[in-house]
Amino acid sequence: MLREDASGMRAASPASRDPGNDPGDHLIAALAANARDHGAAVAMRERDRGIWQETRWQDYLRQVLETAAGLEQLGVAPGDKVLVVGDNRPALYFGMLGAIALRAIPSPAYPDFTPEQLLGQLQREDVRFVIAEDQEQVDKLVALRDHYQGLEWIIYDDPRGLVGHEPQGTMAFTELARRGRERLKAEPTLANELTTRPRADDIAILLHSSGTTGAPKGIPLKHRHVLSAVRSAAQAGYFRTGETHMAYMPIAWVGDFIFTIAAALALRFSVNIPEKQETVQRDLREIAPTVYFTSPRAWSTMLTRVQVGIAESTPLKRWLYERFMPLAIEIERARLKGREPSGGQRFMRALGELVVYGPIKDQLGLSRATHAYTAGEAIGEEIFLFFRALGLPLRQFYGQTENSALCAAQEAGTVKLHTVGKPFPGIDLKISDSGEILVRGGNVFDGYFDDDAATAESLQEGWLHTGDAGYLEDDGQLVVLGRVSEVVYTNARQRFIPTFIENQLKFSPYIKDVCVLGDGRDYLAAMVAIDWDAVGHWAQEHGVAYTSFAELSQQTGVYDLMAQLFASVNAKLPEGTRIRRFVNLHKEFDPDDGEVTRTRKLRRGVIAEHYADIIEAIYAGKDEVESIAQITYETGESGVLKRHLKIRDVPAKVNA
Repeated sequence: MLREDASGMRAASPASRDPGNDPGDHLIAALAANARDHGAAVAMRERDRGIWQETRWQDYLRQVLETAAGLEQLGVAPGDKVLVVGDNRPALYFGMLGAIALRAIPSPAYPDFTPEQLLGQLQREDVRFVIAEDQEQVDKLVALRDHYQGLEWIIYDDPRGLVGHEPQGTMAFTELARRGRERLKAEPTLANELTTRPRADDIAILLHSSGTTGAPKGIPLKHRHVLSAVRSAAQAGYFRTGETHMAYMPIAWVGDFIFTIAAALALRFSVNIPEKQETVQRDLREIAPTVYFTSPRAWSTMLTRVQVGIAESTPLKRWLYERFMPLAIEIERARLKGREPSGGQRFMRALGELVVYGPIKDQLGLSRATHAYTAGEAIGEEIFLFFRALGLPLRQFYGQTENSALCAAQEAGTVKLHTVGKPFPGIDLKISDSGEILVRGGNVFDGYFDDDAATAESLQEGWLHTGDAGYLEDDGQLVVLGRVSEVVYTNARQRFIPTFIENQLKFSPYIKDVCVLGDGRDYLAAMVAIDWDAVGHWAQEHGVAYTSFAELSQQTGVYDLMAQLFASVNAKLPEGTRIRRFVNLHKEFDPDDGEVTRTRKLRRGVIAEHYADIIEAIYAGKDEVESIAQITYETGESGVLKRHLKIRDVPAKVNA
């Protein structure tokens, strides 16, 4: 049911709030309760050299307390920021929670941050202590000491390449834990004191905005914020106690902290950590999580992998797939419109589960997934329908770092292709007169780190101004259109949101990234970064030869493929917002070049600067351009890439 508040803005009905007034309600208390009541149950597994190593709740607590005692001995104090950098590793999670037990503040960074990005984070937050995964991260940090003298200790997890010649001011995580263990033995009351030291109003994690328009903003989330979010989501049936979860997302992303730490501690998840990023898909099948969420891009990649696998399988498997998959998609499409399948369709669907749908889910590692979600941007209709047709209960949800990632989600029986669902219990949501989505609840943060101006702009009269444009349907479901700040106009004053059109284009597996142009121009155009794997497979099937990404992107057949994709999307758009011209870029948008964030959000100002020659050629009506691009290598060194690029017009109609 919808209502209007005193300001006249349309809002979802309010729900009871989480009072959040128990100062002892914090993450370390939840960990201690799990260790006390379920100490022998498995809390965490890590695959190491092919073998799954288990950590039980009592051991989890012990290692966190050892880490806390060791960190305090080194000088970590309440309010200190502890930078954490690396891939998902138990030691890094123990380090974050150890800092939290000391009322210090873990501040995670993406593992592929350049030295300059790490330096910025160190300086902005006056970091004195770092917990790093391995030699790669240690080397970057040690090199920064000439520019930042405040760094006192670097604690590293993986000793390979460091044993025997550790740089000054570094220490193995095992040594830190040993020191903490000795201290706990010498001080019998310390363990209990550490578990009760934090408070619900302490900052549990310092996360960061994507920095699409400048330096990233620090986003502190307190214990009460993240626990309120988790409990609201659990009350809505988003997940349950005892889920099996795979921790593979970047530790610097809010989703990993909410699932791998907050929800895992509050709801006793079993957290499983893959051996490395390259083995995620293999390890996913062994883990078979019960709760799983990832981005639309990842779901698209998964679908492409299925389609490639089917194309390369036996004739019988291809026949079965082509016989049963369209049937399941037809049934699911009808269900979303409120029509139940006939008796014959139900029989064939059950048979298909045995010979097609079940085996595919097993191969993907999703055979046990009872809660599957997508978030971050819009997901393509074909992708969404495919996974739901497999029998996977895929749903969309909506959230931001500022509201602890959990704000709204689709309910199991009311899934729509274009909505993200309703707000969770205890969370209010309304639309302002300007069309902006506003959120209020216990999950909403209290303000940005050291940035009063940004806080005053974001938090007004108790409401979080999300910066997203959207609207509420009559049944209370939220539709997200894009960022308010990205609403722009053509010369003819045609209003459009580039991200909305870009998402429509990225529904295709052949497009990895695309930047829509047109602000202040006579018409819309686009720059495309093809998907190397998907287009490469297409080229192999169609006999198109190539030796590099750049060469593949400029093939005539690839341009024809892209032109038809653009024409197909144009057919769904108003006349004034259709793409007229496009160019295939010779490289992907690169976070190291500053063109996208680590979560692959476009930095439009940087892109406009880097590709100014291409943009001008497009709007000058040219059919080709010689582009000179600056690139940054992993070493931090830069270079120049010159390429001859074609520019094409989009056909008026899709070819039959």
